[in-house]
Amino acid sequence: MALVNTFIQGLILFSDIGIKPSIIRSPRGDDPTFFNTAWTLQVIRGFGLWIGCCLIAWPVSQFYDNEQLVWLLPTVGLTTIISGFNSTSLPTLNRKLEIGKITVLDLGIQILALSIMIILAYFYRSIGALVVGSLVSVFIKMAISHRLEPTISNRFAWDKEALKEIISIGRWIFIATAMTFLAQQTDKIMLGKFTLLEILGVYTVAFTIANIPQQVLRKVSQQIMMPLVSQKLHLPRATLLAKIVGKRQLLLMLMAVMISVLFCTGDFIILQLYDSIYNDAAWILPILVLGLWPLILSVTMDKALYALGKTIYPAVANFCKFFYMLLLLPSVLINLGIIGGIVVIAFNDIPYYIAISYGLWQEKLIDITQDIQATSLMIGLIFLGTAVRYLLGLGISIDGIRAYL
Repeated sequence: MALVNTFIQGLILFSDIGIKPSIIRSPRGDDPTFFNTAWTLQVIRGFGLWIGCCLIAWPVSQFYDNEQLVWLLPTVGLTTIISGFNSTSLPTLNRKLEIGKITVLDLGIQILALSIMIILAYFYRSIGALVVGSLVSVFIKMAISHRLEPTISNRFAWDKEALKEIISIGRWIFIATAMTFLAQQTDKIMLGKFTLLEILGVYTVAFTIANIPQQVLRKVSQQIMMPLVSQKLHLPRATLLAKIVGKRQLLLMLMAVMISVLFCTGDFIILQLYDSIYNDAAWILPILVLGLWPLILSVTMDKALYALGKTIYPAVANFCKFFYMLLLLPSVLINLGIIGGIVVIAFNDIPYYIAISYGLWQEKLIDITQDIQATSLMIGLIFLGTAVRYLLGLGISIDGIRAYL
């Protein structure tokens, strides 16, 4: 299922034309003609994604020598058709900053999906239980979405002006998400090619935990920062920046605490939760967590560029990140080994941060002072946490790296 979901996620990212961001940021976002045109595009895309799943099923099954993939990809791919019928009330609620309804829906669906999968797996003990659970949960979310906002009733529509506006925003979002997928998968592809598969498995364990702050922040940024900026676009840039910086400050402080805690205690988490074969993940995790910081600085601001319709900057930023990985990672892995490779991977968001900062500077929405202050706080907390554990005789979180020196 993990492999199936990876390919489906890849198709989704390679076909993202920015339908939801268009509804959130457009002045016509509440116009039925506009959001119904967007909904029609979303439905068409859902069917297109399913056809894509069908087309890649056989080649993928041959590549991985797994006949189950022939039916798994098209079957699980039905979720793309179902979710294509999701009501536009979801981005509309984001637009109105009614986050409570969406949070309750997402949490409820996750709990329901997990419950269904556990029950089916208990009785049938097959991968089919996971497939059915996925389909049922996606269908329930789609059905509930049409009852979230009584004023929205989606119908098929086709308005050329609305289509033109959506595509004008979406073309760069498409490139940005495609580059994002490539940049996110390069580390695993290169590690699998230039190191042992066992090391790839250890890295995946560390990456999964290190990625938690990023996932939380992206969710918050998507649901709060972008709608907030979209509502304030009429303000002068200085006033708009002041409002963004005020909201961003709390996010950065919370992220600084989360990063420092994970950096200072991440090795304990690995050693307690996983088998000894994953011990190397204990020193990899803190390095990956530290490398998240440039991304955190970027993600708390890049949605402002989306809201302004300046999606070219995130697209270029993701390309810079992908090019950085493609240029440095293979040679570093060959010449410096796994330590060098992990460091390169960890800080692959520095090019992204530079490109996003340039875009924000161009749009007069940059606040380097806040970045420096937040970074200083994060570094200070890490030094404090490291000093405390060292004085307690617990060493430092990257002690395990000595085995590779």
